[in-house]
Amino acid sequence: MFDHADDEGPRKAADSSGPADEPVNGKVPELDLSLPGMLPPELGLPGVAPEFDEIGPVVDDDYVDDLDGEDDEEESDDVDEDEEGGGRKAPVAKKRKVADEDEEVAHPDTPVPTEKKMLTALEEAFAGQEDVDAALLAQFARHALAVLETNRVMNLTAIVDPKEMAVKHYLDSWRITRIVPLMARRVLDLGSGGGFPGIPIALAEPMSSVILCESIQKKAKFLETVVAKLGLRNVRVVAERAEDFLARERVDLVVIRAVSSIRENIRTLRKVRHALQDLVMFKGSSWGREVRAAEREAERLGFKLDTVMEHELPEEMGKHAILVYRAPGGAGF
Repeated sequence: MFDHADDEGPRKAADSSGPADEPVNGKVPELDLSLPGMLPPELGLPGVAPEFDEIGPVVDDDYVDDLDGEDDEEESDDVDEDEEGGGRKAPVAKKRKVADEDEEVAHPDTPVPTEKKMLTALEEAFAGQEDVDAALLAQFARHALAVLETNRVMNLTAIVDPKEMAVKHYLDSWRITRIVPLMARRVLDLGSGGGFPGIPIALAEPMSSVILCESIQKKAKFLETVVAKLGLRNVRVVAERAEDFLARERVDLVVIRAVSSIRENIRTLRKVRHALQDLVMFKGSSWGREVRAAEREAERLGFKLDTVMEHELPEEMGKHAILVYRAPGGAGF
């Protein structure tokens, strides 16, 4: 169970990573990193877009901007009527980017790196980190190659450079396994997309149970394929909205990365807030502004900010934070 903070305010934890006893530069085991058949026919071939109707989740522009270096946009002052507040109004974020099934593919011609190049990028990103071995990095590389190959026919990631991908997707996702207890816990990755952070979590903490929740059908099919290829027995893919899944089942943690603002994420879970114990969100450098904007909504719905863990990405790639909110379904409520 997560060690919650006192009621005086959120804890601010330091980055727990440090120099390892042995650098992550050992010999990579002889694993088959090639991905024949990784892209099933139903996902389509380059230049052939599958036909689906669903609209995906709103993207957290602030976090994505920290990942890809684009400029952030301001939130709107629009209001949305609260269904549970007797007609009270609550501010909502402007929906700027929508993951639409019919959107144009952004990187159809991006070359996929070699296995060796991807592994080298991962070794450099994780150099000095504890509890990371060559076998784990090899699995990260297999997932990365699958993501980049499929990214040529559907939008899974805006980051296609191996070094940036190693740092901003894998190192960033992996950090949660070092600072939040996940062993024997049921984790739901809301809006999993290409599998971040759910797949790195499942690989790094095999004693956890991870649910990849992705409402866009073709992305869910990709996740099912890559989970099977990686042999992940502790992962389940759910092709539906997280709110619908949580209306039926309970989890210990909901993890959200690059999906909308703190305020909107909390509102998304308002009807199922008793189905989870903790809500963990990955945020960019302006997380403090989002926390302040969400303060009233979080208090009204019973979410309490428990812990903030800031960390710097290597090579000046940015400052990120992991925020843990205690949900109404957790201990103490």
